[in-house]
Amino acid sequence: MEATARDAGAAEHATLEAAVEFTDIAHDLLRSTSVQDSLNRAIVLSVATLEPCESAGVLLIDDGDLVARASSDPTSAGADACQLRSHEGPGLDAVEHGTPFYSGELGDDPRWPAFGPEAAALGMRSALALPLASDATVGALVLYARLPDAFGVMDRARGLLLASMAGFALAIARDHENEERRAENLQAALVTRELIGQAQGILMERERITAVQAFNVLRQASQHLNVKLREVAQDLVENGERPETGTATLS
Repeated sequence: MEATARDAGAAEHATLEAAVEFTDIAHDLLRSTSVQDSLNRAIVLSVATLEPCESAGVLLIDDGDLVARASSDPTSAGADACQLRSHEGPGLDAVEHGTPFYSGELGDDPRWPAFGPEAAALGMRSALALPLASDATVGALVLYARLPDAFGVMDRARGLLLASMAGFALAIARDHENEERRAENLQAALVTRELIGQAQGILMERERITAVQAFNVLRQASQHLNVKLREVAQDLVENGERPETGTATLS
């Protein structure tokens, strides 16, 4: 009875420790300030918290292409580059299928005849690739180890949980960057509209023309000079000189 109670207490303590650990990991990942920061945090946490993991990298879909976006060291960078160069490997399969891929002996793995031996030559014999996903798979976290059969069942489960949290943090970071980009574009559009309005006003007052005619002067100058309308307007506002239009006729 006492042994059973001790075992139950030890299991409960281990569960509590794991919960605290992954709560800390989640908080760390969610403090990411950008997509790149979230990827960097994911690989640092992988090496720091998953005991077999000695090296880690991230493959990410960027503008439709799968690229290597983060690595913990030159070894993982080289292994991930090999995956992209050979068009095969656990990371590519994890992205394509949205499921984990594991190899305990890369040098002899028939699934990746080009990648496996090259990764083994770099000193990596085990690899665990975990999909990074929110609504859809957007990349893979690839963990490497020098020992064969390095990642046990519990290691793979812990890695999958970490990758799930990393995917969630990545999605939040991407949304944040997209919002910032939209805000910047809106601000730029407002500035452009104000500049064009100021330039129109200068032309209307100076040449006694209508708003439509003034806008046509700016448009013709933009086409003639092969520069953006905003630049034509800004130059007029700053220098006060009528822009060249290539024609003396207003339309």
